Amino acid sequence: MTETYNIAIDFDGTIVEDEYPKIGKPIIFAFDTMKKLQSQGHRLILWTYRKGRALDEAVQFCKDNGVVFYAVNKSFPEEEFDPSHSRKINADYFIDDRNIGGLMGWGEIYQLLTGERTPTTPQPKKKKGWFSF
Repeated sequence: MTETYNIAIDFDGTIVEDEYPKIGKPIIFAFDTMKKLQSQGHRLILWTYRKGRALDEAVQFCKDNGVVFYAVNKSFPEEEFDPSHSRKINADYFIDDRNIGGLMGWGEIYQLLTGERTPTTPQPKKKKGWFSF
């Protein structure tokens, strides 16, 4: 098996369209990609601004769509919130719609993390000219 990662993933605007405090429609390939990443041993952490009932609804929505997170708004399941420590979590990668440049497609995210091609990854275009074969 290849190297595994802790991957922190935002909810609104990343997994689903941003309709906060409601839950928007799933973003295409988000759940497929997350399930594939989990099947390869990666630990997914839901890292979201949501709390209370809105957070519970988001977690349940993901569970209903086949994704159960390793941890929610913490680095590992047993972590206890301590206000004397930073809230930055220990993740190798963060997937968020507020990245510089915005959210890339989930197929691209998968390919970037695993190096594998996906059905959603476009084939390279052939150049026309003298040296094209």
